[in-house]
Amino acid sequence: MKNFEKSGFQIADILLPKNGINLSKWAVIACDQFTSQLEYWQQIEDRIGAAPSTLRMILPEAHLERGEVSRRIAETQEAMHTYLQNGTFRIFSGLILVERKVTDKTRYGLMLALDLEQYDFSKGSQSLIRATEGTIIERIPPRVQIREDAPLEFPHIIVLIDDPLKTVIEPAIAQKENLRQLYDFELLQGSGHLRGYAIENKELEDQITNALEKLADPDTFKQKYGLSTEKGVLLFAVGDGNHSLATAKTIWEKKKNQVGMDDPSRYALVEVENVHDTGLEFEPIHRNLFNVQTDILTEMQSFFGNRMTVQSGLDESTMVSIVDDNNSNQFQIGFIRGGNFSVIRISEPSSNLPVGELQNFLDQWLKKSPQTKIDYVHGADVTFQIGNLPGNCGFYLPTMKKADLFKTVILDGALPRKTFSMGAAKEKRFYMEGRRIK
Repeated sequence: MKNFEKSGFQIADILLPKNGINLSKWAVIACDQFTSQLEYWQQIEDRIGAAPSTLRMILPEAHLERGEVSRRIAETQEAMHTYLQNGTFRIFSGLILVERKVTDKTRYGLMLALDLEQYDFSKGSQSLIRATEGTIIERIPPRVQIREDAPLEFPHIIVLIDDPLKTVIEPAIAQKENLRQLYDFELLQGSGHLRGYAIENKELEDQITNALEKLADPDTFKQKYGLSTEKGVLLFAVGDGNHSLATAKTIWEKKKNQVGMDDPSRYALVEVENVHDTGLEFEPIHRNLFNVQTDILTEMQSFFGNRMTVQSGLDESTMVSIVDDNNSNQFQIGFIRGGNFSVIRISEPSSNLPVGELQNFLDQWLKKSPQTKIDYVHGADVTFQIGNLPGNCGFYLPTMKKADLFKTVILDGALPRKTFSMGAAKEKRFYMEGRRIK
């Protein structure tokens, strides 16, 4: 392990499955995907069978509403202990270059452990490591229950850096043919291909760490964003897995006085990606509501008043085109219910983004409608399918430009929660690499 405290990261001791394990069965997708599609996870169970798998060490959120959560958590921790005892793991100490191919896109990342002492997910944070979206505090306790007594972590967290000159990750990509492969396999359910390369050359490692330290330099940061007022340096912005990292932070703050500052739980393993990677695309996160017992458009009209109009009687493709190609000053949001497609237009918005305007309404309305549940959905097809089911509805949202992310967070603070997703559901991070946290 090597610590870089000023820049908020550690080159970690990383656990990988030993040679001979079927890696396609070992790696599974992030637990917060396909939350309304239990059949996806049942298919994964059938494919994996009794083989060693990260599935045994996570709790897919599709199961959270089905009871037996305590039993499942106990089983994940038992599996971790079993895998530690029976020699399932090998250890690699160093940086790993991760290559993920899915459909026609390839993106790259680096495995690092981030210093939770330099992470703050609270509103208005000026910390080196920062959330990009609002953190839902009530979502943390169940995750604490999962992680608190676990000896290992397997992250689906992706953290972004703003490196337009491509000084950190791209030098390793240029040398990947000379790097030793640690893994190379197909992912389940059409989710693409995953490769990992060991960075064992000290000159390359130094080049990467020096580049990160330069990005964290206060003068470089201030000049880069044209800041006239003092702002805390933002080096690492959480892209995916915000609540998982917030959970790790919560546990660390609770225990650090007992375990000391050198405890491994001070750090959290993540994959770091460059927001300027051409293979990285931002996707909107849509909304589905379940068991809607009122005319929600009437409720919205009451909330927004004459600022809101609705264009009804559209087909699916027309609705999508109107929302995606909007160049007006109005916000445009797609609405799906009972086989009908509409566009909601909101003028004089009070939020910076359409998702923020919609979420302001939903947060207030859901408090008065406890029988209605919400799900945050990746992918238009799933949104339409679920939204058209009896009693349900869906909201189709436009995409945020990824080049705007860092400056928006620096100047305006965290975005509305569930604003964007880095890729569609099947492109999300798979659990592959782990780390001891006890």
